[in-house]
Amino acid sequence: MRNPLKLRKNKSFDYSPRYYKGEGNPYKIEHKLDKFRSTAHTNRGLKNKFSSAMDDLKMEGDKNLKLRLLIIVGILVLLFLFIIDFDLSIFLNP
Repeated sequence: MRNPLKLRKNKSFDYSPRYYKGEGNPYKIEHKLDKFRSTAHTNRGLKNKFSSAMDDLKMEGDKNLKLRLLIIVGILVLLFLFIIDFDLSIFLNP
């Protein structure tokens, strides 16, 4: 008689593709750049998440990022003001 509390295990087959000549599992779905991303591998627990966030802060990024961001935001603001037909002459001295 079977035990009603234990589940039956699934059958597993040791299949390898005929023409696969690579290393690792060919069925594992992984992006090419996952090994370079810090957010691709999930860390469980509050301490691990905090330490990974601190490591991301310590990594130095692009030096011109802030300047590029300010230029893009400035262009978008001026474009928005042009679209709504805002008069910039109120900021100039008469």
